[in-house]
Amino acid sequence: MIRNYLKIAFRNLVKNKVYSFINIMGLAIGMGVAMLIGLWINDELSFNKSFDNYNKLGQAYMNQTFNGHIGSQTAMPHPLAKELREKYPDFKDVVMSSWNYEHILAYKDVKFTKSGMHVEPAFTSMFSLKMLKGSQDGLQEVNSIMLNESLAKILFGNEDPIGKIIKYDAKANMKVTGVFQDFPNNTEMAEVHLLTPWAYYLADEAWVKRAADEWGNNSFQCFTQLNDKAEFESVSAKIKNLVLNKSDKEGRRPKPELFIHPMSKWHLYSEFKEGVNVGGRIQFVWLFGVIGIFVLLLACINFMNLSTARSEKRAKEVGVRKAIGSVRAQLVNQFLSESMLVVFVAFLVAIALVGISLPWFNDLASKKMTMLWTSPVFWLVSLVFVFITGLLSGSYPALYLSSFEPVRVLKGTFRVGRFASLPRKMLVVVQFTVSITLIIGTIIVYRQIQYAKDRPIGYDRSGLIYIDMTTPDLYGKYDVLRNDLLNTGAVENMAESSSPTTGIWSSNVGFSWEGMDPSAQPLFGTIACTPDFGKTVGFQFKEGRDFSKEFKTDTAAMILNESAAKMVASKGVVGKYIKWGDRKFQVVGIIKDMVMQSPYEPMMPTVFLMDYNWANVISVKLKPSVSASEALSKVETVFKKHNPGSPFNYKFVDHEFGQKFAAEERIGKLASFFAVLAIFISCLGLFGLASFVAEQRTKEIGIRKVLGASVTNLWTLLSRDFVVLVIISCLIAIPLAYYFLNDWLQKYEYRTGISWWIFAVSAAGALAITLLTVSFQAIKAALMNPVKSLKSE
Repeated sequence: MIRNYLKIAFRNLVKNKVYSFINIMGLAIGMGVAMLIGLWINDELSFNKSFDNYNKLGQAYMNQTFNGHIGSQTAMPHPLAKELREKYPDFKDVVMSSWNYEHILAYKDVKFTKSGMHVEPAFTSMFSLKMLKGSQDGLQEVNSIMLNESLAKILFGNEDPIGKIIKYDAKANMKVTGVFQDFPNNTEMAEVHLLTPWAYYLADEAWVKRAADEWGNNSFQCFTQLNDKAEFESVSAKIKNLVLNKSDKEGRRPKPELFIHPMSKWHLYSEFKEGVNVGGRIQFVWLFGVIGIFVLLLACINFMNLSTARSEKRAKEVGVRKAIGSVRAQLVNQFLSESMLVVFVAFLVAIALVGISLPWFNDLASKKMTMLWTSPVFWLVSLVFVFITGLLSGSYPALYLSSFEPVRVLKGTFRVGRFASLPRKMLVVVQFTVSITLIIGTIIVYRQIQYAKDRPIGYDRSGLIYIDMTTPDLYGKYDVLRNDLLNTGAVENMAESSSPTTGIWSSNVGFSWEGMDPSAQPLFGTIACTPDFGKTVGFQFKEGRDFSKEFKTDTAAMILNESAAKMVASKGVVGKYIKWGDRKFQVVGIIKDMVMQSPYEPMMPTVFLMDYNWANVISVKLKPSVSASEALSKVETVFKKHNPGSPFNYKFVDHEFGQKFAAEERIGKLASFFAVLAIFISCLGLFGLASFVAEQRTKEIGIRKVLGASVTNLWTLLSRDFVVLVIISCLIAIPLAYYFLNDWLQKYEYRTGISWWIFAVSAAGALAITLLTVSFQAIKAALMNPVKSLKSE
């Protein structure tokens, strides 16, 4: 029986090649999209799960109130780890770590820059390093270093790295004591390529050693592992006021509240607003999951529409089968088997499409996903997926076709009825509602990105590069280095600072001024710079002047951005004195706000001080009259002269600024990709339906042509119904899109509005696509010779 079902199903597929192709390709694309989204969601949900201690690992977070707002941060005071280890038995272990900074490694003639962290020894077991050489205890010695497999391969090739000595940041000799497997791409540690001891950090940086007893210096990360019976909520409650009780001794009033954020929430629930977790990437998991379901649903709708539309062609087959004894269950099984066959073929095509497109999709999504060929779960899910899709797409046609009455069908009196096409029309409306919503969503995402890109940034980033001062060879050479760079003829200016223009690496409290609310605790971004910094990056002054070497008193001068000036006073800020700790500074200038952090958030109040000692970034302004390649070659020569032990690593500020939009642009590209596929699938179904309608009305078209109807009249006749359906879809999609996208925009402080023209353009685009799709079949039918269509009458 099943063999017979499949044979008939195969014959029907071969007999109706166009409809079979539309059905199979539509389903294959829908299933392929669902698979890609499924792989993406699986990658997101499995983030960090490769760590053995996943369920018990956490990171210390702290809520602090500054400038009237609660901010959540991962920057912790140095003594926190010791306090937690010694006085709170709920912790199995606690480790301090630096941030993941770039470091220069050299072995023989190989020089390379990779990012890594200074960590306490327990870090290696806490994060379950998979050791390939050496052991997890490799960070006991002060001058030891552990490398990941990729970095070890770059430095040593096929040599055994253990015991080899490498030059670290052009100042220390470090012995390789271990090689660990690269952290998986879907972990927060993916970019950690090397580990060095915390003891080395203490010995190398005097300020780190001083910070060992400073509860007010939040400059480090703190990772924790709870005991098996401990819970994150109860532990967080116990330690909530720990930092507050310690920092009160220093007279601080930011009301710090400590808590432990579980590793299970690091990736998907990483966003906080006013001290409350408001989600994060989990919203995109839900978003793309819903899109995947809808795209697959669109493909299933195509199948259902085309199957029911062609019901008249199979009505006699159903009548004959019923007349010779077939019961309805057998007919249902027959049509479901056809559906299953189509879905199975579509599944094979979908796997091929996914295999071909996965590398491109990985680039688009910034992932390293692979097909899970060896996973039993993948195949089980796939089989269930095929079965459910086949059942979903074939259920309505099977039940509909099997309900025909044999007597009426065989007598020739069967008519599908005036409302028979209503379900098909409703499904077309659903298809285009989804497609139009995705079109509107894509436009608004890109509008938001462009709106932030067009935001005045307050400085000139063209031709601006910066170089991190990672080695001691670059310190104390400001004047010499600057003169050599200017003498190349390729450099306009050069300056040093404690932060690049694309970030604020330090923020501080303890500022006061005359007339300040004594209960206030202002937090200012704090950037120390050399006197040429403003000229190099292009400060845009609103009041006052820049720093100058001619004014010796400028060592006690301060420049404020607009946001900082507004906090100090509404007017008359220039000339005002601001105290910071024991030092007193005079405000000499106010500059326009510079977009240094997120372009979607309010500007951070920031102060600039003239100080050579903090500098760890060199900014270089290239001359526009010199080509970038020539200018960089000359700049590299100067840096190699003064910093011979290191590769010349620079970053274009333009590029780094562009990275601030990377997450939103990635979401926009993915949304565009899914929107295009949704529209394509919808148009594929529309093409099939238009083809069928034109075929069904062939004789009517012939008679109308004989009676004098023009091609335009006939095109209007055949296109009108589809246009009405798309207009209905627009009326449904527009309020839906507005509701969800307006809610999405609320998470950005600096956001675009939703203009009426976005909906108009989307609706017009959908109508144009519909007319283009339908017109091919409509015009083809209208141009047909009426003699051919009427010769059988």
